[in-house]
Amino acid sequence: MFDTLLIANRGEIACRIARTARRMGMRTVAVYSDADRDALHVSVCDTAVRIGPPEAARSYLDAAAIVAAARASGAQAIHPGYGFLSESLALIEACEAAGIAFVGPSREAIRRMGSKIESKRIALAAGVPVVPGYHGDAQDEATLVEAAAAIGYPVLIKASAGGGGKGMRVVRSPVEFALALATVRREAQAAFGDDRVLLERYLTLPRHLEVQLLGDKHGHLVHLFERECSIQRNHQKVIEEAPAPHLAPELRDALLQHALTMGRAIGYDSTGTIEFIHDSHTGESFFLEMNTRLQVEHPVTELTVGMDLVEWQLRVAAGEALAFTQADIAQSGCAIEARVCAENPAAGFAPEIGRLIRYEEPSGPGIRVDSGVRTGSEVSLFYDSMLAKVIAHSADREGAARRLVHALERTVVQGVHSNLEFLADLVRHPHFAQVLSTNYIAQAFPQGWAPRPEGELMRVAAALHGVLARQAAAGPSPWQSLGAWRLPTAAKPEGTRVLLQNAAGQIVQAQVWPEGEFWCVQLDQSVAPDQPPGQGEGEGPSEGEGAATYRVQARWTPDALELRSDDAFVRYVVAQQKGEQGEQLWLTGAGITRAWHCVDRWQRALRGAAGAHEHSGNHLRAPMPGMVTQVPAQVGAQVQAGEVLVQMEAMKMVHTLSAPAPGRVAEVRCRAGDAVRGGDVLVVLETEENA
Repeated sequence: MFDTLLIANRGEIACRIARTARRMGMRTVAVYSDADRDALHVSVCDTAVRIGPPEAARSYLDAAAIVAAARASGAQAIHPGYGFLSESLALIEACEAAGIAFVGPSREAIRRMGSKIESKRIALAAGVPVVPGYHGDAQDEATLVEAAAAIGYPVLIKASAGGGGKGMRVVRSPVEFALALATVRREAQAAFGDDRVLLERYLTLPRHLEVQLLGDKHGHLVHLFERECSIQRNHQKVIEEAPAPHLAPELRDALLQHALTMGRAIGYDSTGTIEFIHDSHTGESFFLEMNTRLQVEHPVTELTVGMDLVEWQLRVAAGEALAFTQADIAQSGCAIEARVCAENPAAGFAPEIGRLIRYEEPSGPGIRVDSGVRTGSEVSLFYDSMLAKVIAHSADREGAARRLVHALERTVVQGVHSNLEFLADLVRHPHFAQVLSTNYIAQAFPQGWAPRPEGELMRVAAALHGVLARQAAAGPSPWQSLGAWRLPTAAKPEGTRVLLQNAAGQIVQAQVWPEGEFWCVQLDQSVAPDQPPGQGEGEGPSEGEGAATYRVQARWTPDALELRSDDAFVRYVVAQQKGEQGEQLWLTGAGITRAWHCVDRWQRALRGAAGAHEHSGNHLRAPMPGMVTQVPAQVGAQVQAGEVLVQMEAMKMVHTLSAPAPGRVAEVRCRAGDAVRGGDVLVVLETEENA
């Protein structure tokens, strides 16, 4: 076995690999880019080596830099994790030249399965069915257009070297084909360095099923049963589980045998996953692709078969034979995994960047968290938005789902928005008990997902927290030193005015004053964003239109606020930060997280008047934080509706900003290479409507 292991990855998978390596007695070496100097995976390893600038192409995708770090640190093996160089022939060749073991399958297995085109040819030769489509070498547009017509619309264009949902577009008519093809090719080239594509018949009610394989270098190969990965958004997995529910025994047996057939066809000798797509309309199942690496969703398999896949990856790479046969492996219970990402589902799932001012993980029986962050971690625009995976295991699916929802509601992510609430709603939805498909999210939320109302008590807490925090900052306070419920002793009897703005831009006005052993909080939600201020701070409370008054007891610390009313008790985890938009307050409680800005109304009115013109439809804004890659727009140029003006990359995806109507380019506020924030104005157009 190896003495020293270099982990050529970052985030949660690097931390997860390090955990197993340490348990096995290995010294661990992390690598990091400049953006990850203070990242969690750096601190959990025994030592760390810098490999380059923040851009992945110049750091985590630099095979020479990875191998140089391994040689400098004395590592005998490199574990690539998933993504980045995990299926890279360049890394394997560099490892071989340096005499360093690559923790993964053989070069030939990766080569043959690395192309979706070739992998489908191998499947057909082995008698494994594949989705009808085009897998040819000719890549000119005319050939692809003809092939799409022969397949029949809708068709799916896929990057041949793709994965993780990147480089995929559904095309529903011939007029959409050329633009979709160009987009897929750009995205494939950016993400994988290979713009070749294949075409497949698009299945309208599919399930995404996969089988975990494990082989060694002595010819032994076993399956570790199947997983259900049908709950997806934009072809990216959101919820995964094992075993797959509502699966007929004969279908399960067929998938397991097809997976073993594929593994044997290429002499597979590590962990890997055979992915299938099942047509719920026809009952047909097709080979989709093989991932010759560890999968993001591997924990659900580990929890149901009682095996550490990373440990067996390392043992196999060191030359050990599997210590068990197929007959020794059995599933136990059900495990469900949710991917926690830094994104805002209420704003079209836009990825977010920033610093985590508070991060807390759930724990308890049957709960596992694989995380790559901690309080203080920076979420960067250079990498994937996934922060952690929350996994629940129980004796049955219903119990695992309950545990997972409870765990998600106890997870705290503050400083950036996350998809925690969305994930919990996916699993608690009544549709979750039914047969799943990749259309699950659209079926569960036909009008689109929307966050639950935060409730009046959370608004009361937001208003009251600021008053108590200021009171504590004024001097020694019993709120900080004593744990019991206390009477307010230093509050102004005339009350304090508070003005808050939530992430949706809604303004809530409140007045706070003490009354005996209670705090009184009057909420007035009729305040418009541009309304001039009425009573100033220090003036007495008044009942306005739409106002409601709440009487609560409160216990406050800088990290938490507990409220008790006549009919409710709730505890909120609290964090504050100061930024460009002023002071921001984050509250998490009852499975909901909300961010509030403390607003000065006069300043808001002036800012709103000055920037009102920038909210018109002729301003093209960055949909999310990212890097500008191309700027075809030129000042003074006449453009047509749909013409691409800016292209940018964010969280490994390519996004294009197009002209919404014919017009003239009045301003270009970005250049290729610029890092931009979500909402930044990139191009200003003059159209007939706003000329």
